Amino acid sequence: MKILIAGFQHETNTFAPTKATYQSFIQGEGFPPMAHGADVLKLRDVNVPIGGFIQWAEARGHELLPVIWAGASASAHVTEDAYERIAGVIVDQVRKGGFDAIYLDLHGAMVTEHLDDGEGELLARVRRIVGDAMPLVVSLDLHANVTSRMFELADALVAYRTYPHVDMAETGLRAGQLLAQRIEHGKPFHRAMRRVPFLIPVNGMCTLVEPARGMYGTLETIEREVVSLSFAPGFPASDFEECGPVFWGYALDQASADRAVDTLLTQLVDDEARWDVPFLTPDEAAREAIDASRDASGPVIIADTQDNPGVGGDSNTMGMVRALLRNGAQEAAVGVIWDEQAAKAAHRAGVGARIRLALGGGSNVPGDSPLEGEFEVEYLSDGRFRFDGPMLNGMTGELGPTACLRIEGVRIAVSSIKMQVFDRNLFRVAGIEPERMKVLVNKSSVHFRADFEPIAARILVAKAPGPMAADPADLPWRNLDARMRVRPMGPTLAALRASAA
Repeated sequence: MKILIAGFQHETNTFAPTKATYQSFIQGEGFPPMAHGADVLKLRDVNVPIGGFIQWAEARGHELLPVIWAGASASAHVTEDAYERIAGVIVDQVRKGGFDAIYLDLHGAMVTEHLDDGEGELLARVRRIVGDAMPLVVSLDLHANVTSRMFELADALVAYRTYPHVDMAETGLRAGQLLAQRIEHGKPFHRAMRRVPFLIPVNGMCTLVEPARGMYGTLETIEREVVSLSFAPGFPASDFEECGPVFWGYALDQASADRAVDTLLTQLVDDEARWDVPFLTPDEAAREAIDASRDASGPVIIADTQDNPGVGGDSNTMGMVRALLRNGAQEAAVGVIWDEQAAKAAHRAGVGARIRLALGGGSNVPGDSPLEGEFEVEYLSDGRFRFDGPMLNGMTGELGPTACLRIEGVRIAVSSIKMQVFDRNLFRVAGIEPERMKVLVNKSSVHFRADFEPIAARILVAKAPGPMAADPADLPWRNLDARMRVRPMGPTLAALRASAA
């Protein structure tokens, strides 16, 4: 076959402060930078879905027509300019024809300035050109908010099964296998899709622990009876009607597809209370981490989950830094604070200098403000590094001019480019050896566990002020389906509105 391949990934937090521009996709912001044409094929050895698909296709002698791959860190809406420019490249190539099938590497939770369902609109534009007979498969993130439109327009959707996402390339390979099965079958599979009636907090989706680990174990067992099954717990910060968790599957007969997804839905709903997540206040987390670190053989790690740039935070709130200082933390490190002006000031001053700064606090989040004080410049770098952890192993990263600033017993990694801390090297590029710290505060929710869990004495989750509400019930929903419960065991949106009236 000759297969057209392209990728366009963004996870949209419609409540976040900063939008994703075209420049965001050029930089990648934790994803590989934008690639065009043959350069897309260089992703074959990177742990992203299109990498796994490329390996699958090349091993079987298929010819690939690479178009574009673009991804950007989670944020507020994708600008209309960025969406139309990137989607336009894909659609223009589709219009030229000359291929037998299509594979798209999408996220599944993209909201733009002008579209609630960025992926559904892209698939609709493609289908209008190629018609219903063209085989079209799509890989999706575990945090996809799968819409009815997406489900209807693709021959097959397949989602990651791990969070942290260590199986991204593997998911691309499974998309290739589904494409082969679809073509061999000669017609679309029978399919079924079911929506979960409540939102799940992001921190409750980690597949390293229960209940998510067991849920995916059940999915893989039941999948032996059908063609494919997927579960996307969703991204609970996209304010549109179809936000939320979804099960779906494909089979050679309708009864099997229905039975498989109904079984999964029943198990999850029966276990609803287990999907709820407890959180610590910043001071609770700081005190508990300091106490636990005294006799620990590794660092105690605090997830500063509400300012995670991987879900739309700007990685510059200072609530956890202040809590560490209030509680007298020593040998503590925080990373990575995105503050380009502070990084520039540190580079101007040089290593060893003491500078007065108003650090971070630029997201206009209630309860947060810049941290004013005198900082010692301990380390400077150009911010270039390599990912050695499981998620993007072997890929290079770019934080721009980077510094380690120390205030009392707390070291702070400061960058010029925003990126989630899911690799230990994001600390090392700022001169901080994470294994030697007593306490680490990571601007991340779950992804950091892939590389940090092996060194962690304990992991705590703090609910410090930030733009990404860890509890979806705290968000000011306007467009969500009013029948959805806004958290496990919580009220429906309609009930919340009635009680507020």
